[in-house]
Amino acid sequence: MKLISRLFVFGLVVLSTWTQAAPKALSFYLPDEQYNPDIPTPESILGYQVGEWHVRPDQILNYFHALDAASDRVSINVIGQSHQRRDLLQVVITSEQNHKKLSDIQTAHIKRLSAADKPNHDKHPLVVNLNYSVHGDEPSGSNASLLVAYYLAASNSSEVTAYLDNMVILLDPSLNPDGLARFAQWANQHKGMNLNSDPEHREHVQDWIRGRVNHYWFDLNRDWLLLQHPESRARITQYHQWRPNVLTDNHEMGTNSTFFFQPGIPSRKNPYTPEKNVELTGVLAQYHADAFDKENKLYFTEESFDDFYAGKGSTYPDLHGTIGILFEQASSRGHLQDSINGQLDFPTTIKNQVTVSLSTLQGSLSNKNTLLDYQWRFAQSYKSLAKDADHVGYVLTEKNDKSRFHALLSLLKAHDIQSYPLSRDAEVEEVVFAKENSVFVPLAQPQIRLIQSIFSEQTSFFDNTFYDVSTWNLAMAFNVEYAVVESSRSVRAEKTPWQKPQTDLNELTPDAYSYAINWADYNAPALIYELLKNDIQVRSALKEFAVQTHGDMQRFNPGTMLVHAGLQTGNWFKRFKKIAAKYDIEVSPIFSGLTANGIDLGSRNMMPVTLPKVLLIGGFGTNPYEAGETWYLLDRAVGFSPTIIEKDRVRKTDLSKYSHILLVDGNYGKDDKALLEQLQGWVKDGGVLWSQKSAALWLAENELIKGSVIDAQTMKRNFETEGLSYADRESLSGKQRIAGAFFETDLDLSHPLAFGFSNAKLPVFKNNIGLLADVDKPFIQVARYSKEPLIAGYADENNVEQVAEQSAVLAHRHGKGVVIGMTDNPNFRAITYGTNRLLFNALFLANGIR
Repeated sequence: MKLISRLFVFGLVVLSTWTQAAPKALSFYLPDEQYNPDIPTPESILGYQVGEWHVRPDQILNYFHALDAASDRVSINVIGQSHQRRDLLQVVITSEQNHKKLSDIQTAHIKRLSAADKPNHDKHPLVVNLNYSVHGDEPSGSNASLLVAYYLAASNSSEVTAYLDNMVILLDPSLNPDGLARFAQWANQHKGMNLNSDPEHREHVQDWIRGRVNHYWFDLNRDWLLLQHPESRARITQYHQWRPNVLTDNHEMGTNSTFFFQPGIPSRKNPYTPEKNVELTGVLAQYHADAFDKENKLYFTEESFDDFYAGKGSTYPDLHGTIGILFEQASSRGHLQDSINGQLDFPTTIKNQVTVSLSTLQGSLSNKNTLLDYQWRFAQSYKSLAKDADHVGYVLTEKNDKSRFHALLSLLKAHDIQSYPLSRDAEVEEVVFAKENSVFVPLAQPQIRLIQSIFSEQTSFFDNTFYDVSTWNLAMAFNVEYAVVESSRSVRAEKTPWQKPQTDLNELTPDAYSYAINWADYNAPALIYELLKNDIQVRSALKEFAVQTHGDMQRFNPGTMLVHAGLQTGNWFKRFKKIAAKYDIEVSPIFSGLTANGIDLGSRNMMPVTLPKVLLIGGFGTNPYEAGETWYLLDRAVGFSPTIIEKDRVRKTDLSKYSHILLVDGNYGKDDKALLEQLQGWVKDGGVLWSQKSAALWLAENELIKGSVIDAQTMKRNFETEGLSYADRESLSGKQRIAGAFFETDLDLSHPLAFGFSNAKLPVFKNNIGLLADVDKPFIQVARYSKEPLIAGYADENNVEQVAEQSAVLAHRHGKGVVIGMTDNPNFRAITYGTNRLLFNALFLANGIR
């Protein structure tokens, strides 16, 4: 009996501690009204009230399937899958009558944009797209999406009926389900029955890889333009099929903030965004302000956040006639956290996201015809913009690497940008563009603003302070030669837009002496890696040669990969042919080892190529974005996942089994002395060490790289500070940094790390100010910044002058091994295809450095 009594008392204690974190009622989030009892509440499906726990993607999926089954107002479409194969949902919410003719509404909405006469917008529903939680550890949006959808499905109020009759609401509940799952697990596993609000508590301090990022540790809110990930590609496909009038992008920010909504900083909008867009954003902002004023909620506008980079969720829509709106809620980053404004609980963050979602619908409906009219006029304006421009388009060319060229053109096509093959050779700026290798991108098409943005070479701006990068010139990112076409008389193009061609490659036969593989092709590293993995021996020509084939002289550049028949064993040709057929790469049969010019095929300058075994050092003290970019590149473009070991665990690791070690940007210093000594010994024994940005500077400071360092503090001292007031701090900081710009480098094309490049001028993307100085030692400088290096984006002239003619890439022997240092990231956001080759060459050709 005493035991039973004790258990009963213990139960009361447990229950009482739970009441300290009691869930909020539905009325806390939504208007207190009579809801349709046939529509399931989120609580009825989750088993708990929204905000009590962090919702997982699978629970979101379950709820929306239940809502779809119960409501004629709701339908769901699976528009794609994340890297981890989680469904990406687009939820369509509108009236039952609109649902019955949804396809017609969608078609008419798009068709009206090209109508010569102004449409009667009374007859067209407005399209509003609500997007939530592109950053997985900003979960208030995804949790709010359940409540917003329930409200629209279950409420019979006159306001909701008007929304449904006059709008098609597209709701994306989780733009980054993989990141959301990671953070939900983190927050939930650290939740106690008594919530801990201490900011230092483990719940509020995530591990090295945070929930913010996707599976490969990318920030998906930078991928709207770059489209490197399935989440982004699915979203952009739907965006162009619907072209919403209003698109919201719900985020979170620091815990000590309040709530932000656009307009952002007025001087920092994208130069191709119309002023009318800013005006209409301000009109809608009044509805958000009114909603928060009623509840005495704190908020701010027109500070901290810009609207410049075209690859962000609130800016990309602005270049398409959509009103893109960024929302930023102060984050509880868990269930409860102390802030300067008092304790911030998770339910409150969710409620605020619900509030602005509903104020968006209210403001949009109140300005329905104005928004529809604005989008139509925006779509019509491309003709006058093209007429007033000082050029008619751009001509692009690439001869040696069709895979890279086609990747760029496919990306343009994904954004509804049409390119056209040339119908005859064109001469522009004294350069001949061969028709078989070139396309023309005309300005006179509806995507004119995005085209101008993508090819912009602007280097000075009204406001030179940037929240993100200052350029995203895609031709430079892909290292594709292009020219501005000033007159339509200069270029003649086909009328049919470019389509990726079906390459007709010659079938390989087993009678050749050797098979030469074009190393200049972007997909060649993947082919070579798979051949090596399947025990096919490969050689690389360190010097050029030429052979007679079918009566023609065929020249092969340094770096050409060769599969010599005489080195193979077993039934090798069948394997070789099957593997080669998977890749759209030119493979040339050679029928004699004796060449017409250059080295013979048995030359000592035919270097054996070995299978790279790669260690990528990660963990705290390294940049997770760059580590993720490197992992993604090797996994997707080469065909293997590197071993990733945290920096503090490397000392316990036997490095002898790795051929290559990769160091990305990070914090390296005195605490890493043991790591440095370990790396020095490993390189001397024959390893290849790649380093970039701060890692390269660290190796140079410790004399593992033969170069001197110009560090960030030295760069900053070049700026005059005398006479500056306190108010000048932000302006000075903006001048001192390089937020993201393209710089031109001069490549030594004879260096093994430059094999496969055809142009000695290489654009590199720079977003740091640390430098390796120019060197007077011969043969170790692979690339050097040109005399006038800035070619797109902003950098203060002090920084530009300092960067000019300094080292961009250094490489040399160290003992039996090789050490390489690059002052920039060769794979920024996975879009700099042009400089990817430097890392590819380090993997397969570094042992050619002598």
